[in-house]
Amino acid sequence: MGYDGSCHCGAVTFTVAGDVPTEAIACNCSHCRRKGFLLAFVPADSFTLTAGEGALTDYRFNRHTIAHRFCATCGTQPYGAGTGPDGSAMAAVNLRCVPSIDLDTLTVQKVDGASF
Repeated sequence: MGYDGSCHCGAVTFTVAGDVPTEAIACNCSHCRRKGFLLAFVPADSFTLTAGEGALTDYRFNRHTIAHRFCATCGTQPYGAGTGPDGSAMAAVNLRCVPSIDLDTLTVQKVDGASF
């Protein structure tokens, strides 16, 4: 199975191996709140950037542990890269960048990232 996503202009594309998420995380940290992300965390080895490495720019804040990757052309942030609580490499996929997902069907878990 799997699913595909991209930035707005299409310069950055990716694919994720695995089931289409039915749940998303909505974080209230200063970054996620402003951008309205709906995130799904996946193991890094199931995430493949299929185009646009050269179009990406990183933004890091707070502890600088997550590389918030965004397209330098359109500004869309389709994913982030970092590590999970157990130290394993993870990708934080912005589900708003996955056109095949009906966002209204997702169960959204609120996370108090502002308190981290």
